[in-house]
Amino acid sequence: MKAKILVVEDDAQNLYLTRFLLEQDGYEVITAVDGLQAIEAAAQQPDLILMDMLMPRMDGWTATKRIREQYGDDLPIVALTPYSMKGDRESIIEVGCNGYIPKPIDVEDFCNQVEAFL
Repeated sequence: MKAKILVVEDDAQNLYLTRFLLEQDGYEVITAVDGLQAIEAAAQQPDLILMDMLMPRMDGWTATKRIREQYGDDLPIVALTPYSMKGDRESIIEVGCNGYIPKPIDVEDFCNQVEAFL
């Protein structure tokens, strides 16, 4: 089995697709539907977190900050976001993400994009 990946996504269809693609490529997948669950799930020591930035209860911005405070900088966190305006990438990096993958995801290239962060 390849790496363990925590997918944080509140949209059921996006979560299903992301999980399906990753599992088809041999990854172990843990899921969370909001930032609070993400912080708890990070205790399972994933190799990578794919973080939706807009979620209920606690957004990805806040969750990323808290995960960084609690678990440090060694755990890669990649934003999954439709943000593509000028300055969005910089603000995502500034909050503590190592990069981002734009939504909607490219099903043909998604696992290659993920692999680049591992």
